Order: sequence, then structure tokens, then C-alpha cells
Amino acid sequence: MAMTDLLKAEEIKKALDAFAAETFDPKKFFEMVGMKAMSAENVKKVFQVLDVDGSGFIEEEELKFVLKGFSKEGRDLTDAETTAFLKAADKDGDGKIGIDEFEGLVHE
Repeated sequence: MAMTDLLKAEEIKKALDAFAAETFDPKKFFEMVGMKAMSAENVKKVFQVLDVDGSGFIEEEELKFVLKGFSKEGRDLTDAETTAFLKAADKDGDGKIGIDEFEGLVHE
């Protein structure tokens, strides 16, 4: 499944452009692309697209490239942005983001 099957391409582009030069804020980004208004089920479908290795988790290595999961034009997150994103979503402290943690962050 492609990300554009779940989200509008123009909203993805607008959100990516907004964070091209400023610090990435996952909650603001998810709201801009329309994920906050999505059902939990659809947010979990987005998670599955972003979980590149299919492990059921988004690990730190995958998180760095999360914007590329939305569009190939997405930039890499900086180490600081990656760490902040992980800290915001990883509620059980296992060093990775599970599907329920991801959905929780989107709808927080």
C-alpha cells in the first residue's frame, strides 16, 4: 500500500515543505497531513507503511528516514529530531515505537 492511498499527496507535500528548514514536530506534522482526523485503524495502516522491515516496530534506524515513508522527497531527520520523536512516542521505554504507541502519539 502506498502512503498516497491513505493520505492526500498535496497535504503531505505541504507538511514536508513546512518542516524542510525547521525542527520536525511529529504531532504537528501528523495533524498537517490529516492523520489526527483518521480512525485508529487507518493510522495503523500508515504505521505499517512506515515499518519498512515489517518487524511490528519503528526502530530508531527507521525513524531517521520516516519522512521518506511519506514521500521520496522527504528529508532525513537529524539525530536530535530522531531522539525527540522516539522519546515522545516510546511510552514503554523499549527503544522503539510499537503500533499502539504510534497511534497514541498521533491522537494525543
